Amino acid sequence: MKTKYTVLIVDDSSHDLSLMQGILKDAYTVELASNGQQALKMTSTAPRPDLILLDTEMPGVNGYQVIAELKNEPETKDIPVIFTTDAIGVDHEKYGLELGAVDYIGKPISPSILLARVKAHIASRSAAAFLKDKSEFLDLEVANRTREILNVQDVTIMAMAALAETRDSDTGNHTLRIQHYVRILARKLSRNPRFARELTQQNITHLFKSAPLHDIGKVGIPDRILLKPGKLTPEEFEIMKTHTTLGRNVIDKAEQALQLTVPLFAYAKEIVYSHHEKWDGSGYPEGLAGDQIPLSARLMALADVYDALISKRVYKNPMSHEQAVEIIRQTKGRHFDPDVVDAFLEINDGFNTIAIAYADEHSDLQKKADYIAMAKSMPLD
Repeated sequence: MKTKYTVLIVDDSSHDLSLMQGILKDAYTVELASNGQQALKMTSTAPRPDLILLDTEMPGVNGYQVIAELKNEPETKDIPVIFTTDAIGVDHEKYGLELGAVDYIGKPISPSILLARVKAHIASRSAAAFLKDKSEFLDLEVANRTREILNVQDVTIMAMAALAETRDSDTGNHTLRIQHYVRILARKLSRNPRFARELTQQNITHLFKSAPLHDIGKVGIPDRILLKPGKLTPEEFEIMKTHTTLGRNVIDKAEQALQLTVPLFAYAKEIVYSHHEKWDGSGYPEGLAGDQIPLSARLMALADVYDALISKRVYKNPMSHEQAVEIIRQTKGRHFDPDVVDAFLEINDGFNTIAIAYADEHSDLQKKADYIAMAKSMPLD
């Protein structure tokens, strides 16, 4: 905290400059300017005064012009200005206060009044500066704490997704690919008026971060079903379908424990519970159709199916990118939202780039690195 504040006295009268300097010098650091132009030059660079005593009537640049210049600059607009003048009157004071002055002191100068007014306005200035610093400090602390919470949230989500992946050794980099598929698909659809309101940049980020949780419910599926190399029986498939409900319930319990409504968790629950629904109503667990299916789940449905088609599993060989695109094209309006399929078809090369970048195996490390760089800089179109 300052031990001595600086007062700039601006006056064309050497007598008044000397008088006010003598009154204030014991309590303040005093600087002097004999005209308006000099005052503006002295305040144009740091350190700047804490308060200005400004004569209204000066040749050349007068006090009213000086204060107008000061209030027009961000660095000086908050410096309190007290006018010192022979022209005391309602109209003069009204005009000066409208320009931004905090007070008027009439001439001849009264030492006691000058000291009292300067002390009062310096104290007010000091209090305002303290509150501003305190506010900025608190804003910084809130930003730091928010960043820490978001980091913990992101790490927790990835840990939960990794836990689910340990149950299924075939998935590899599936969750990484899914995240990037969903993001480029959402970015493309954000240009469609039908989806623009929901697919804001913030919501796309929520989708990206929550996508790895889409199969979190599989931790509750028995190994004999989850890891079965062949086709599931009808009874086994019914058990497998419960992973959607199990996953949603896990996230719901976490949200209830927080006693907060978290937008990211809302998207995660939609994706986990509804990404196996189909546009024609033949999916599960609710048999939802059309726009009844949350948009987040419709995006995940396509991304998940595409990745399943191009990936190797113990029970099947991978398809080519072209074969996967054709299957998705053929199921437009049945399995998938037609608009989502149209967007996918326009950017399907981006899906292929992501698939290569985050392939489970890649013999050419440099080529893999190049594709990862391409995936990270993927444009909207």
